[in-house]
Amino acid sequence: MKSFLTHISEGKCEIFPLKTPVFSPQHLPCVEKTAMLYINIHSHRKRQNNEWGVENRYENFAEVTSGGLFSIGLHPWYITGSHWENDLVSLKKVSTSEDVVAIGECGLDKLCATDFSLQEKAFVAQIHLANQVQKPLIIHCVRAWDEVLSLLKKERNKVPVVFHGFNKNAALAQKITSTGYYLSFGKALQQQQVQFAISAASVDKILLETDDADITIESVYEMAAQALSIDINSLSLQIQKNAAVFFGAAAF
Repeated sequence: MKSFLTHISEGKCEIFPLKTPVFSPQHLPCVEKTAMLYINIHSHRKRQNNEWGVENRYENFAEVTSGGLFSIGLHPWYITGSHWENDLVSLKKVSTSEDVVAIGECGLDKLCATDFSLQEKAFVAQIHLANQVQKPLIIHCVRAWDEVLSLLKKERNKVPVVFHGFNKNAALAQKITSTGYYLSFGKALQQQQVQFAISAASVDKILLETDDADITIESVYEMAAQALSIDINSLSLQIQKNAAVFFGAAAF
């Protein structure tokens, strides 16, 4: 049976089954003292006032020193044979900044125009970089799930990995989270298939995002809570715990 984190106190976590009432009276005071924190792990806009947000950059890496938290990477859509190695050099220069909390989005996309072998070279280079600087990977994957998983294993990746914008089925969600990798959900939670997928995934491997969609992180939380049949407070605590493990407590 699935369980959700519902209370953190003095370093201890209390776990309750998903289908039982989440809060008994003795837990309500703890919830009332806990401010709602929306964690948005992947966005293409500036962080909003009510969220702990990570802004993604696939170019102009030097600008990440302007404040905020960033993920930076060579997106497969924008890789070119004549420039990607120079772009990688620029990426490496900024990757150690405290403002950079993850490498990516990077990965493989079988629907874009970029040569697939070139995508693989750039992806492998970023796997190595993430492991060198000890920062997690944010993965873009389109119709290349086996190839991405294979390269992560082949290159002996040791850092946390999240497949962002997950919009596939429950079987794939279980497969990915069973390997220890994370899934991040966003606007696609409007689809029934994706609602089934988030409920099938390991609860400690779930993260949430807005990506480039015209949607608020609050609405993503609401959709996720409904799909998981839990309340927003329980979901918020679980996502906080998951994000702290994924990014490292120092990032907060």
